[in-house]
Amino acid sequence: MVSSFGTKVLLIGFLSSMTCFVALATDNNPLQDFCVADANSPVLLLLSVLVNGLVCKDPKVVTENDFFTSGLNVAGDTSSNLVGSNVTTVNVARIPGLNTLGISLVRIDFAPYGINAPHTHPRATEILTVIKGTLRVGFVTSNPDNRHITKVLNEGDVFVFPEGLIHYQQNIGHDNAVVIAALSSQNPGVITIANAVFGANPDISADILAKAFQLNKNTVRQLQALF
Repeated sequence: MVSSFGTKVLLIGFLSSMTCFVALATDNNPLQDFCVADANSPVLLLLSVLVNGLVCKDPKVVTENDFFTSGLNVAGDTSSNLVGSNVTTVNVARIPGLNTLGISLVRIDFAPYGINAPHTHPRATEILTVIKGTLRVGFVTSNPDNRHITKVLNEGDVFVFPEGLIHYQQNIGHDNAVVIAALSSQNPGVITIANAVFGANPDISADILAKAFQLNKNTVRQLQALF
């Protein structure tokens, strides 16, 4: 039989675990001016632990280069893939000073009529600004409505993609297009729908995908072979 004291201890432990679960649902909030990521921390190597984010570097050895990167003026190679786009990512892996700050950046280059295929960011909302060109963008709301919200954007236009929702961009112009987008996580993650569904490793059963997409199994296998 659990004593009154024991019951209180169990309750406190349960509430503490729930608090930790909620806290880990989003990026960590900084508890100091900055927490520059130290990917080579001996703490991680010694204790073999995983943390939500990265261990902080000693503030005394932090330099201006921990908060800096360059190269976003260089266009990405849009000819290296079939979709005609290239994403240059600026996240905590590129700027260690982003650790715990809950933000990152991408530059996306588009060939004429290129697309950034339907995808989601499981940990971030995205706000996108068109620097050059004309794009059709959109996202789809969750079940059961699956409402397609779409708009054509021109230079200087800004559009928001809510966290976790499937979204895309398409260059509808005859020339190259460029956008800059900010994301509300130091490591927003990306799940490209076609790659995830038809390129899963190991494969998702063709029977499951045939029923889900109302296709025959041979068509599913052909799609899986592409990814």
